[in-house]
Amino acid sequence: MATEPHRPGGPGPLHMNRPGRIGAWCCDHRRMVLAAWIIGLLAAFGAAGSLGPHFKDNFGGVGQAQQVQDILHGQFPSRSGDSARVVFHSTGPIDAATDRITETLDGIRPLPTVVSVSPPVRADDGRTAFATIQFDAVSADLTQADVQRVIDTAHAYARPDLAVALGGQPISVAVKPKPGPSEAIGIGAAIVIMLIAFGSVVAMGLPILVALVGVGAGYAVVALFSHLLVEPSFGPALMAMIGLGVGVDYALFIVTRYRQALTDGLDSRDAVVHAMSTAGRAVLFAGTTVLISLCGLFLVGQQFLDGLAVGTISAVLAVLVATVTLLPALLGFAGRAVDRWHVPGLLRSTTAGAERGLWWRWSGVVQRRPVLCGAAALLALLVLAVPTFGMRLAFSDSGNDPVELTTRQAYDLMSDAFGPGFNGPLVLAAELPGAATDRAVLAEFVQRLATVPGVARAADPTFNAAGDTAVLTVYPTSAPQSADTAALVERLRSTVVPQSTAGTGVRILVGGQTAAGIDESAHLGTRLPWVIGVVILLSFILLMAVFRSIAIPFKAAAMNLLSIGAAYGAIVAVYQWGWLSSVFGVTRTGPIDPWIPLMMFTITFGLSMDYEVFLLSRIQEEWRRRQDNSEAVAHGIAATGRIITAAAAIMVCVFGSFVIGDPLRTLNVFGLGLAVAILVDATLVRMIAVPAIMQLLGRANWWLPGWLDRVTPQFTIEREEFAAGSGTVD
Repeated sequence: MATEPHRPGGPGPLHMNRPGRIGAWCCDHRRMVLAAWIIGLLAAFGAAGSLGPHFKDNFGGVGQAQQVQDILHGQFPSRSGDSARVVFHSTGPIDAATDRITETLDGIRPLPTVVSVSPPVRADDGRTAFATIQFDAVSADLTQADVQRVIDTAHAYARPDLAVALGGQPISVAVKPKPGPSEAIGIGAAIVIMLIAFGSVVAMGLPILVALVGVGAGYAVVALFSHLLVEPSFGPALMAMIGLGVGVDYALFIVTRYRQALTDGLDSRDAVVHAMSTAGRAVLFAGTTVLISLCGLFLVGQQFLDGLAVGTISAVLAVLVATVTLLPALLGFAGRAVDRWHVPGLLRSTTAGAERGLWWRWSGVVQRRPVLCGAAALLALLVLAVPTFGMRLAFSDSGNDPVELTTRQAYDLMSDAFGPGFNGPLVLAAELPGAATDRAVLAEFVQRLATVPGVARAADPTFNAAGDTAVLTVYPTSAPQSADTAALVERLRSTVVPQSTAGTGVRILVGGQTAAGIDESAHLGTRLPWVIGVVILLSFILLMAVFRSIAIPFKAAAMNLLSIGAAYGAIVAVYQWGWLSSVFGVTRTGPIDPWIPLMMFTITFGLSMDYEVFLLSRIQEEWRRRQDNSEAVAHGIAATGRIITAAAAIMVCVFGSFVIGDPLRTLNVFGLGLAVAILVDATLVRMIAVPAIMQLLGRANWWLPGWLDRVTPQFTIEREEFAAGSGTVD
């Protein structure tokens, strides 16, 4: 292939690195590539459809709660499964509905997977009662059809004067709100932003199409993996959120570079090669940082997080593969028609000559006052991060469910009639090697429970056939997600149980679903610093190898941590403290689910590194050319400001759509956190703090000790290997 002579401001000689060669091949064989993608998608969806997804909300077990579960499995097989509650509420005296309640419970008892149904317990209000349904397996092992059969049977006995609702972990797993329009809102916002950025329907449509194809392929892979791994039911929505965000962004960078190459006079094929050799390489590098961050989740050692990690990694890999193979093929089909069907007045030129635009002027403002601007940005980040120090990690309960779900209705009825703690009973297991003597110790312990602050009621213990093990249920006064309940569990384990069993052979353990959530939260909380440390260390080494600098990796790590801190602060302020609750539709405050900070960190850190790479690669290019730090920073900001802003706006809209368009609280929290992180990173960090700090450091930005330079591997993104934003100057 003949190479173009270099033209000032043009793309320069065509250097065909590996991404460029892949792009050239895919462009030349575009019909084959398109056919392969169509066949591959049909095969993947066919395989996933034939097997069906097998998502399950199994959050594992650690600590005492898992030990209690093991005791139940060995000594009380009939109680080793999870339990649910069926709640009745009458408009009149509940006694008048006794026959109807009895018929309901009799209808539930013979159903598959139901081991037993307890007699109804009446509340003091005289209008409410509940019975406990014992299943033969834990929630993750129950089929949705079996649980739904229980729900339908119970609801069939409801009458205008008798409400029937069901709650408990098995019901929560089976009953999910209808999916919201989150993905549609995010895609719609991305379409608007790219129409403004490109002004062309074709140029706008290509990134959307590539992202959708990648997400579709990722979903099929996740559905297949759900048969091998523990993949939570919200995993596909999370996968779609991440896949759409990175897929649109990555394709956006390449299409932008392709259009600039066409403007600079290259033909369609050469423009594809140049775009893939430049922006394509940067996209692969950026995607690698996201994958490295996501791999940090495997350090936690929890199956459900392994499943979430595999799901999100599959989505990112799928969109990366689609970006480097399908997109060049589609660009080959489009040719110069990429700007066809343009919107009047919006078609934007991508020529690289406008170096004195808005972002150049903005960079000048920051660089003339680096101390003031840098201090203001850092102060804003620190203020946003302050609520992070009040973050409380705990699994949210059914009180956060949409009001139309039976789980929320049962939760509210139980809370009003019995107290919120009846929605999350504790299960205590006692091992009694001394039989008669130890039974007396247990009896005294049960009596003492009635006087323990935070205990609403303690049921009589049930003994196994051998009489050496007992199990009893304790109802807290506070809600399952309440800090008071966590304090009660800690009080029982650290004080009440040791004092009651001192000098005896009795061993009492505190478990149950609520205690299991508390133990899991504590475990995940201890793993978070390890994940942060390992991911930062790997990213530090990678950035040092790429930019041959000590200051740049330190600055990147610090800035990314501040962005994540601001995101943590936002979710705590809104969902835990209730600030702006009416704006975000928060009806009930609560803790932050413990897996959310872990996932947020790995994803946000990876995405933040994307923007770091795109910006600093351009600055490094200018530094090598000019050897003037101030000029390099100014030109880097000018060259990448508009494209980073557009890319970040798309991600903010995609993530933010899950705040307003999804009924699940966990996805609301996750979406807001990611949206704030990207917004802060693209504005306060990339456009203020980074140029200010780099201006102050001067040549020290590019210093690397000689001995470290010799032992550090070389990974470069040279000028002709990165220009994703070089032609997009406002």
